[in-house]
Amino acid sequence: MPYATARDGTRIYYKDWGQGRPVVLIHGWPLSSDTFDDTALALAENGYRAIAHDRRGFGRSDQPWAGYDYDTFADDVARVLEDAGIGQPIAIAGFSMGGGEVARFLSRQRAHQVSHAVLIGSVVPYLLKSDDHPEGAPKEVFDGMIAGIRNDRADFFRGFFKDFFGTSFLDKPVSDSLLDDAWRQAMNAGLWPTVACVRAFSETDFRPDLDSFTMPTLIIHGIDDRTVPIELTARAAAKAINGSKLIEYEDAAHGLFASHKDRLSADLLDFIGS
Repeated sequence: MPYATARDGTRIYYKDWGQGRPVVLIHGWPLSSDTFDDTALALAENGYRAIAHDRRGFGRSDQPWAGYDYDTFADDVARVLEDAGIGQPIAIAGFSMGGGEVARFLSRQRAHQVSHAVLIGSVVPYLLKSDDHPEGAPKEVFDGMIAGIRNDRADFFRGFFKDFFGTSFLDKPVSDSLLDDAWRQAMNAGLWPTVACVRAFSETDFRPDLDSFTMPTLIIHGIDDRTVPIELTARAAAKAINGSKLIEYEDAAHGLFASHKDRLSADLLDFIGS
């Protein structure tokens, strides 16, 4: 199994499937690169090279105490690309928390290397309520999440994924087995990384990073997303990123990578092939 070594020595696991133009896939919280198995397979079968890593603290990557901030996450992505020997232009897609890594990678690392950027159910541009962002979510919302995780993480995620995938309110739920697999991924992460990343994705302001989206940018979001509300994120990002394209999925909650996997793969292939 391939592992890249981060600047602080943390080992970052990644999958490297297929041959052709590289497409980097960055998963969301609290999952792993397994999130993108269906999408990565579709890309590989259509002549692309799919690269998907486990964020530090999650999946098969190391669980260090430090480094749960977006500058470090972006640096980790760069190290994965270096380890995989990728020097040519890439397409890069981030789901949920991973959308922030796309934004920070562009502003901090290699915007010049990115031919296409994709935000899927992303937290970009900013979640938290503040004086200059009154429409954001109150800090107490995220404090409550952390309290629930620290009290009984296993039980917290049983309930969390029902809204994540829309099984509690949509007519087209995913299977119970898929919910079990998401729970498995969440429980494979470390407790501290899980908690630390709530602070990272909720409190990081990506508005200064938006000017780095100078390449063709696709934004995909579920209209019924109750985990990362579309008005606060995707629609705001689409207004701020010049020339971006927003595709809204009807009857889609947050976990559209599973509930709408065929449509997502088709939209990605159409976009990066353009």
